[in-house]
Amino acid sequence: MSPLIDEFVRRSLGTWESKRSGHNLAFRHVEEVESKIVISPLPLDAPGLAELLTSHGIAIVAITSPFHMAWEGSSDWDEDATSKGECTLVPVPKDDHSGLLLRSSGYTEQIPAVGTYRFSNDGCFTLITPYEGSSAEERIWFATDDVRMRVSMMRTQSGRGVLQASFSSEIRRGC
Repeated sequence: MSPLIDEFVRRSLGTWESKRSGHNLAFRHVEEVESKIVISPLPLDAPGLAELLTSHGIAIVAITSPFHMAWEGSSDWDEDATSKGECTLVPVPKDDHSGLLLRSSGYTEQIPAVGTYRFSNDGCFTLITPYEGSSAEERIWFATDDVRMRVSMMRTQSGRGVLQASFSSEIRRGC
């Protein structure tokens, strides 16, 4: 077991209202997004979990605290459209401070993805996920038990250029 990732997942469970300011550097545009995010624990016998683990060659005894995340939001880019999605996320600890995070569907590209996570000494969770054409870096930390902060950057595959940058504040509305 990995207490840091288990504690992070436990603290993340619930319903969150998110306000994100995203900066698309290529288009020189700022987007405001309001979302509802629901994070719930996933039982070890959940549909699709065994298949996800098998596809990555991971034994069920190597994982901890799998969870499901669903979101629905609206953007000021298109006020009539709603975006939504969901995925299964599975931490695979390497040690107490780092490991892999399997995603049934990526955030940036809608394909299964494997990221590498680590915790800093102050408890900040950092996740780096390579995709086919880009790389995502997210940092998440708790200001209080019911307030999370998240910064994200989308980089070119080489990691040298920044395509997008965003900041989100998330407030828990339910457990």
